[in-house]
Amino acid sequence: MKYVLFDVDGTLIDAVSNQRRVWGTWAERYALDADEVYQVALRTRPMETFTQVAADHDPRECLATLHELEDEDVRSGVYAAFDGASELLHGLSLKSWALVTSNYEHRVRGRFLRTGLPVPGVIVDAAAVEEGKPSPVPYLRAAEQLGASPGDCLVIEDAPSGVRAGLRAGMTVWGVNATVAVEGVHRHFASLREAVPHILAFASGPDASAAV
Repeated sequence: MKYVLFDVDGTLIDAVSNQRRVWGTWAERYALDADEVYQVALRTRPMETFTQVAADHDPRECLATLHELEDEDVRSGVYAAFDGASELLHGLSLKSWALVTSNYEHRVRGRFLRTGLPVPGVIVDAAAVEEGKPSPVPYLRAAEQLGASPGDCLVIEDAPSGVRAGLRAGMTVWGVNATVAVEGVHRHFASLREAVPHILAFASGPDASAAV
């Protein structure tokens, strides 16, 4: 049996405008330049972002503020699933796929509820592992929970850190939603929609990985 492990933000859910808005509001709270903060946030994890842009503030307070804004955005923000996401996820057996995200499960569930996407039985979030992407741990944890071997798993990612995580886990990695292929991916698709039939084919046949 083949398994598919999905990143969420940027892969299944288009959350760029939401992330920019949340970080913009956060920056206003601390009287910082929103564009400068967002550019740092794109490259680093939150605690590292705070160290760079708000070194004179308590990082725990900064994180609490960010979480408050993110939770509010899940409740009131406008979200959209990428074209093809609903067809793809409804076409997979719930036991054959999982979500592997650097976000938190309650936010993922909220976003999926808002966009009508099905929720799988396995979600590996930021709270589930001590090491986040690009560590292979999140993807290995998802495979373990599915009862899958890494060699039978296909990772769908949009970001370099996630691609590295999947490769380090010994899995097949396909990139989506990027104009230029992320270094290391086994296959590249400019959009999720373009990748849908290929992902479904991978998941449906025991020898589908031969097409990689």
